[in-house]
Amino acid sequence: MKSTSSALALAAIPVPVFYFKDKVKRNKMIMSFYMDDTNPEIIKAEAYKEFLNYCQPNGIKGESSVILGYNGKSIVRNPDDNQSIYLNQVKQSYTKGIDSHMEIMTHKELFDFKAGKINEAGIHEGLWLHEPGVTVKEYQSYFSNILAEAEKSGIKYTGLTWPGCGCEACTRRYAELKSSGPLHINNAAFEALLNLAKEGKFRGRVLPVFYEASETEFGVFRRAADGKFGVYDLMPNALDHFGIWENSTEHVDPDYYISEDGKSGIILRHLENNDPYCMWYMHWQGVNPEKGVGWKAFKTVTSRIRKHLKDQVVWMRPSDIVTSYHDAGGWSFAGKL
Repeated sequence: MKSTSSALALAAIPVPVFYFKDKVKRNKMIMSFYMDDTNPEIIKAEAYKEFLNYCQPNGIKGESSVILGYNGKSIVRNPDDNQSIYLNQVKQSYTKGIDSHMEIMTHKELFDFKAGKINEAGIHEGLWLHEPGVTVKEYQSYFSNILAEAEKSGIKYTGLTWPGCGCEACTRRYAELKSSGPLHINNAAFEALLNLAKEGKFRGRVLPVFYEASETEFGVFRRAADGKFGVYDLMPNALDHFGIWENSTEHVDPDYYISEDGKSGIILRHLENNDPYCMWYMHWQGVNPEKGVGWKAFKTVTSRIRKHLKDQVVWMRPSDIVTSYHDAGGWSFAGKL
């Protein structure tokens, strides 16, 4: 096994794979998704149970974030009945086909684990992931605290998702960072994730990270690796047309993914291009079964996939995708699905 320092030095260089250059013919395309903002504070926890109970029997696999401190305090500490129901469902998510990602601890300011509450005067977590002055030790300590908090309820995380923010302070600082070059997460954060994966703190040894998305210029980027362990930025190549975080009907369009006759849509385009996967992202505000304007559309899209493409696609968790990719050293495994 390579030393950690040499492996990380190599891993700091992004390794993209753009699929329109890949000429290998595949029997099936991988289907998956990730869902932001999932928590029991927006709607009742029974809605998440309904979501899981729809996905499992239909073979639908993807990822849903778990934000333990979304309301400013950890729901693991003295949870109410609604939070307890949610935590119990999250413990079962993986067995029902759904990964659980840290969308960090609060999706807002950094959490003070000693005080047990959000640091309302602190930096937002998403921006903190980009700050070049933060060290591996600092990232690793914060991530470790989140993982330990989850362990109290028997929850194991599978990766990390960047929590975006459009507040004035974050927008101003992001602009400053962009002035020095392309915006990117501090590589020290990826090194910290790798170290924790090697310590067995995550569910798996290879972690998916979700950062940017593109319908055309997508790829897999190795961010850190050492032997059988790795951290990969797995770019979604389909956008959110299930209501987004605004839970707005103007952002709902099942035909964007696949038409009623199964002959058009972003999924079909990726199939025609012989791309290894089609992965979209969505938000709990729009997809939740209680009041999400995109819940019906989500069921419509997945039903159309079953009807028209059941022999051409295979659902996979993001963690399984990156683990298979890492072990195979590329997309050769996708040709055997």
